[in-house]
Amino acid sequence: MSDTSPTATLPLVGAKPRLELRLAFLALGALALIAGLYGALARLGWTLPLGASLAALHGPLMISGLFGTLISLERAVALGRGWSYAAPALSALGTLLLLVGAPEAFGAGAYAAAAAVLAGASLLITLQQPAVFTGALLFGAFAWLAGNVLWLMGQAVPDLVGWWLAFLVLTIAGERLELSRLMPQRRGSEALFLFAIGLLAVGAQNGVMTGNGAILFGLALLVTTLWLLRHDIALLNVRRTGQTRFMAACMLAGYAWLGLAGLVLIVFPPGESSFGYDLALHAVLIGFVLSMVFGHALIILPAVARLRLCYGPILYLPLALLHLSVALRAGAGLAGWDAGRMASGALTLLALAGFVASLIKSSRNGREAPPTGGSCQGGSRPH
Repeated sequence: MSDTSPTATLPLVGAKPRLELRLAFLALGALALIAGLYGALARLGWTLPLGASLAALHGPLMISGLFGTLISLERAVALGRGWSYAAPALSALGTLLLLVGAPEAFGAGAYAAAAAVLAGASLLITLQQPAVFTGALLFGAFAWLAGNVLWLMGQAVPDLVGWWLAFLVLTIAGERLELSRLMPQRRGSEALFLFAIGLLAVGAQNGVMTGNGAILFGLALLVTTLWLLRHDIALLNVRRTGQTRFMAACMLAGYAWLGLAGLVLIVFPPGESSFGYDLALHAVLIGFVLSMVFGHALIILPAVARLRLCYGPILYLPLALLHLSVALRAGAGLAGWDAGRMASGALTLLALAGFVASLIKSSRNGREAPPTGGSCQGGSRPH
């Protein structure tokens, strides 16, 4: 029993772009990550060339340029329709437009168009396979579209960020809901999940910068966390070994930060506390979302890029550094320790670079002689 891509059960039909094009989308997603992290360091106080311009684009580059591109590409691979690849293409275009200095409206427009295509692809998936989890993926795509349209219309990022966070939370939670069907079904499971979606929607609509919006969104994150901790297959897989346990560890560690983000939004409303805004946002984006990326990279990258990747215990080291960076950011923010906050950004970069290096090392070792308890993922098709 293992974690897999949520839409992997859908048939791969229709024209698909060449592998080189998919790799180009991945490369542009990585470019958005690098530029976004560079801007993040500038926001933390690091003196960097062009830091101010990239600091202003930090949020859009990370949400739409990185995660939007990766999620759109994964969804397109699962659906297998040639037109669905317009979503990662448009998202990548938006990143390029922003990085070359085009007006923000151009990049925002490309991101909004990408979200519209993703919503269309998600709608088709939902029609092919009607279920609560595909509905959650569809609503997540619409949340991304709403956030991008609001940014295109000139709304400030803090006022619309709830929609972007809802996009990521619902995408991940929808995938986990699909996998939870392998667990014994409990009464009220889907009802609780739908309740969380409703709270997310109302909280995002009201805005996390408002008092009631922050409370509703925080409650939504807490309900989602409780649902995940009660129903997720990771609870079983963490008792196993090798790659399966590593993936489960990534999931469970991420859920802890998701729950903390919910508490922070309630106790330290972002409209009243810059600490609450910073910690809640990065507990979700780094502690929760990037932890999910670490956990699923061994599945998604082989499916999308046909890479042969191998698990190795060394992957736990960058995972620990990632969560340590969020803990340092939280503690430094609470104590008003600016140097600690700056160091947390560098530690996040080290965790990401370490993860890539560890993945390369484990894969090389695995191709030569897979270690005991290790495993490799091929790249011929999604798992």
